[in-house]
Amino acid sequence: MKIGFIGLGNMGLPMAKNLLAAGHDVVGFDAGEPAIIAAKEAGLKMATSVTKAAQGAQAVITMLPNGAISKTVSIEVFAALEKGSILLDCSTIDVESAQEIHASAEAVDILCLDAPVSGGIGGAAAGTLTFMVGGTDQAFEQGKPLFEIMGGKIVHCGKGGDGQAVKICNNMQLAISMTGACEAFLLGEKLGLNPEKLFDVMSTSSGSCWAINSYCPVPNVGPTSPADNEYKAGFTTAMIVKDTSLAQQAANNCGAPIPLGKHAGELYQEMMDAGLGDMDFSGMINFLRTHKSNS
Repeated sequence: MKIGFIGLGNMGLPMAKNLLAAGHDVVGFDAGEPAIIAAKEAGLKMATSVTKAAQGAQAVITMLPNGAISKTVSIEVFAALEKGSILLDCSTIDVESAQEIHASAEAVDILCLDAPVSGGIGGAAAGTLTFMVGGTDQAFEQGKPLFEIMGGKIVHCGKGGDGQAVKICNNMQLAISMTGACEAFLLGEKLGLNPEKLFDVMSTSSGSCWAINSYCPVPNVGPTSPADNEYKAGFTTAMIVKDTSLAQQAANNCGAPIPLGKHAGELYQEMMDAGLGDMDFSGMINFLRTHKSNS
């Protein structure tokens, strides 16, 4: 299959490489020179525009920073694709923008899926991402073989926009649980507890959660995590700020009270404002140690 892949950053490039390794003809495009150089070094053919990347493709995959860019790019993609082709937008964007892209696709007889991912850079490289997919049954069946190359779990969440909605609910909860994990271990530290003993209890009792069991924010405790690598990012603080902001936007639009989600988002915003946007989000424990929060 000829596939256009637009957006070849830290997530997009390894996803595109997995498609290439599976035998697909992948033509990429990115607006950033470093991404272009990295993509060429990885063996991808590169187009000079979105339109040229999409021309002749049976599928186009996008991995872009926000809804405004996704909408702009989708218009160019739809103009270049043949009817019956498919757009897989793997960006994490607001629900309303995703729904608008679906409507635009339907108007020109292009299939469309919003399919944000979970699993970070490591999951993108290993092909083990989780895809949360919104769109019609027909579009899902057409896109599923490509998701299976790039991911380990594919969930059809419902109609257009529902993939984005599930993603922001999940990542809002992640922000809350990681903040709670960091606070619990910091409290334990101040109380003089052995962090390994605290982990042994919390990971197997009512405090158990992914943020503790699989991604513990304390070094040398539990499975290897960014805490064991000086908090080099698997998932950056800037990314969790983006996701909690999208959750707050969605909550405002539908009238859902999310006080803990709001507070976690504010804490991560403070962390980013302190110049720690590139640090892994589990580095919140260090931020709490060294900064007096305004929240």
